[in-house]
Amino acid sequence: MARQTNRFMNAAVRAARQARKWAMAAAREADRLLREAQKRADSAARRRQRQQTLRKTGRVLRAAGRAALVAAVAAGIAATRAERRSPQPRKPRRR
Repeated sequence: MARQTNRFMNAAVRAARQARKWAMAAAREADRLLREAQKRADSAARRRQRQQTLRKTGRVLRAAGRAALVAAVAAGIAATRAERRSPQPRKPRRR
């Protein structure tokens, strides 16, 4: 009877060791999968951030382009008005 109990205990210990080994392997695999998922999430977040930055930069550049056009038109109008308001007509230069 003691021998049968001993055999049962040995089998239980072996099964427990095997279960621990498989649990450790599963934990390593879960860690690996978690790291991979975090890496993908980080790269997706970075990609979203980069796209948002590019959109914002595009908006800023479009606004700067519009401002430059408005400034050029305003400068042209101001030059034309200044030319018209000139009290004396300019004389052509002699060469």
